[in-house]
Amino acid sequence: MYYIENEFLKAGFEAHGAELRSLVNKTTGEEYMWCGDPAFWGRVSPVLFPVVGNYKDKKSLYKGREYSLSQHGFARDSEFEVAASDVESIAFKLESDEKLKEVYPFDFRLVIEYNLIDKKLEVKWRVENLDEERMHFSIGGHPAFNLRDKDSVIKFYGVKSFTAGILDSGLLSERTKEIELDENGILKPTKELFMEDALVIEKSNIKKVSLADKSGSEYLTVEFDTPVLGIWSPAGKEAPFVCIEPWFGRTDRTDFNCRLEEREYGNTLEKGGVFEASYFIETY
Repeated sequence: MYYIENEFLKAGFEAHGAELRSLVNKTTGEEYMWCGDPAFWGRVSPVLFPVVGNYKDKKSLYKGREYSLSQHGFARDSEFEVAASDVESIAFKLESDEKLKEVYPFDFRLVIEYNLIDKKLEVKWRVENLDEERMHFSIGGHPAFNLRDKDSVIKFYGVKSFTAGILDSGLLSERTKEIELDENGILKPTKELFMEDALVIEKSNIKKVSLADKSGSEYLTVEFDTPVLGIWSPAGKEAPFVCIEPWFGRTDRTDFNCRLEEREYGNTLEKGGVFEASYFIETY
């Protein structure tokens, strides 16, 4: 484990997957991150790259070749190097190699940087195209946050309701469901809510989502500016955590043609291009 800290927070990471594993309030001792118990879900905050979700049939087609990737790509299962670190920040780096090019056709550098800023943790992604060709990729976060108590709720800002896409075997189906919030933007996480896997939210004004305890006190907020948002907890398990997932990309539709360059919400970089984006976890 690698640690960074400031006056308010201490955060812990593993080089495997460049994964945030712990975020602790130094005053109260509260741990905000899920513990990774495999009885519910064995991960904590995987980085999703170069695909968010699934390729249709677990494959993509690019320039006459077929490439296979498992759900959410290989970054979460790769060993990163520590590229830089100091007391309040750390950066991990992953670069393409011949093994990775067997499943993903581009030369790239991926840097995952974490910065403590008062009571916030910035999660920053940097993707560099080192290839001669235009590069196609998706990237996203999958952080799992503890529910403070059994009556904790999810609070959405800027909307009174939203439409959620429904997954079918990990792919986006044509079905949707309308999620109604109360007058305060509150949604109760229930077993029924996640019975059909994640809520996939597109084309919304949602840029901020909080968790609040049974007293109504907010204790954590995720701020982001991404085209897609996922909200997830394991189906049927009534798990004691919820994932708030900012995505630049999403899983393929059930009828997608598998062409890598035509993936919805896919990102492109020209030779030498750089993509940077951040989301923030604020604690109270």
